[in-house]
Amino acid sequence: MSDKFDSFRCKTGFSSPPCYAAEVAPEYFDPLAVDPAQTRDVARWRKAERKRLRGERDRMPVADRQSAGAALIDHLRQVLRHRFGGMQGMVFSAYWPIKGEPDLRPLMSELHKAGVTIALPLVETRAAPLTFRRWTPDMTMVRGDWSIPVPPPDAPELTPDIVLAPLVGWSADAYRLGYGGGYFDRTLAALKPRPFVIGVGFDAARLRTIYPQPHDMPLDLILTEAGNKTE
Repeated sequence: MSDKFDSFRCKTGFSSPPCYAAEVAPEYFDPLAVDPAQTRDVARWRKAERKRLRGERDRMPVADRQSAGAALIDHLRQVLRHRFGGMQGMVFSAYWPIKGEPDLRPLMSELHKAGVTIALPLVETRAAPLTFRRWTPDMTMVRGDWSIPVPPPDAPELTPDIVLAPLVGWSADAYRLGYGGGYFDRTLAALKPRPFVIGVGFDAARLRTIYPQPHDMPLDLILTEAGNKTE
């Protein structure tokens, strides 16, 4: 580790803490100047933040979570209508809620009834981009990775035009803190053309920054129960 970091410490105890990185080392965000020690520090910081934010989310009262989900659905309706009109002929990728995530399944059913093709992401190959398969309200789901309900293997594979990305944490510059597997970043890097990606999560999960690394892919929009957070 460079001597220029030796005098800096923060509550995390990291040798080159992310909370000082931007101030003391602007090249921290230069993909050509990545320090492996800094990368490890960011990874440890993110792991701690995931644990903290998920704990706060788990403690959220059920009524508050349901109210936030309903508000998010309203905001999504407005965004989709304004940006994409009726969405006929488009593929909309949602997600099946787990671990206290906002439940947007009512919107999935609503869009399906309106003639929009709905897809769900699933892990079919470890450490590879996600696969998207068609979902309908009457289909029999199967258990996928991490026991998440997913469409069956014979459901048609699709390429989404719009993707919802659930957020553990988020920053106003449209970066997402996820669960740490890197699947969404790999997927966005691989999809051609790239879909319009909307991060959805709770307003309380805002972070000043996630300390973006070269592999991190910014989203197009972030929505919480309080509305658009990237305008």
